[in-house]
Amino acid sequence: MEPATQFAQSDTAAPTGRDRLDSLDFIRGIAVMGILAANIVAFGQSFPAYIYPAAFEVPHSAAEDWMWVAQLVLVDGKMRGLFTLLFGAGMLLFLDRAWAAGKGRSLQVRRLLWLAVFGLIHFFFLWRGDILFGYATLGLVALLFVKLPPHKQMAIGITGYLVGVVAYAAMMGAPQIVADSPVGDQPQFSEMREGLQSGMDSEMADAKAESPLLREGRYGEWVAHNFSAHGSMVLITPILFSFETIPLMLIGMALYRYGLFNGGIDRGKMRRWGWTGVIVGSLVTLAIGLWAKAGGLTYYGTMAAMLGWSPLPRLAMVMGLASLLALWSAHANGWLGERVKAAGRAAFTNYLGTSMMMVLVFHGWALGLYGELGRSALYLVVLAAWIVMLAWSKPWLERFRYGPLEWLWRCLTYGRLFPLRR
Repeated sequence: MEPATQFAQSDTAAPTGRDRLDSLDFIRGIAVMGILAANIVAFGQSFPAYIYPAAFEVPHSAAEDWMWVAQLVLVDGKMRGLFTLLFGAGMLLFLDRAWAAGKGRSLQVRRLLWLAVFGLIHFFFLWRGDILFGYATLGLVALLFVKLPPHKQMAIGITGYLVGVVAYAAMMGAPQIVADSPVGDQPQFSEMREGLQSGMDSEMADAKAESPLLREGRYGEWVAHNFSAHGSMVLITPILFSFETIPLMLIGMALYRYGLFNGGIDRGKMRRWGWTGVIVGSLVTLAIGLWAKAGGLTYYGTMAAMLGWSPLPRLAMVMGLASLLALWSAHANGWLGERVKAAGRAAFTNYLGTSMMMVLVFHGWALGLYGELGRSALYLVVLAAWIVMLAWSKPWLERFRYGPLEWLWRCLTYGRLFPLRR
């Protein structure tokens, strides 16, 4: 599921050229829009429905089963991966400026600690799919590697990611084999299969208990439920994703140093690497999605497809998308391209603002659409939110130096007020 230091705007503007900043802003804009497409199901339906279509509170049609496959191939994990990649690049952008001003890593540490505070508020009071707290805590680990040369950052990142590929395949693949295949029929696996069924039942029961709190607008009870039933998730989730998050941060640092975001790499190579990664990654992920669909989109089958088998082709797609978007950013100077860049410059506000919008759309005390919309209709909500992002960001930044939350985060980091209006 699915922003941290990479959300920074002009406070990260080290003297590396406007082209680099435009490239990062453009990719951030695409990612912050795409992240809502990845997360919309968990906003408008129960959390298990994010992975498991049968958890929808309305019928999930055959056409929407195919949409699940398309989302797995095109969106799920890719936007989070781009955010994480940019997080690493953003850390170095920020530190370059800090070092140039005679400051050390302590400023970045303070910035990450404030990000953790934003993440905790987001998790408990707006949406449990928060990634800010995880980015902040794991960013502190990645901060240990910022002085390494880029080839070492890349080597450690790729190696760590591949370790995660094996770990996730084992963690998510084994339950699916026991739960859904004849292997689980054997007596020695009966207890494990019963435990897996119990885990699924518990997850569905929690979603059923949470649904009336959201439908009826019992916001205080819902917040209390987040603390009592899911408080540990805020720590567990970063640990589970650490073998994806930290390696991608390091890869992002290396790509920043290599010049991916400012034309420092041959454009022909970037184009070849980009299309190769996107095409190969998409085809492998498509095979995984079709296999999960042929198996009936079961609880453990969809979990294995999304979290267990997809990380390796996902890496190819994330790096491919980063290369292609960095290329295309140089030509994104029209009306739409400029608005996407503006959405990227205000991406921190757009990310948290999206959660605020979705609370207004789905919680019972506001529009009350929780559990009412199928996958197709939820994508229309995404489209409407995209229009809002593109509509407000550019006019705001023409009048003000930063997005509202970017400004607040900057002031907290430096411990003083900065001028907001241009």
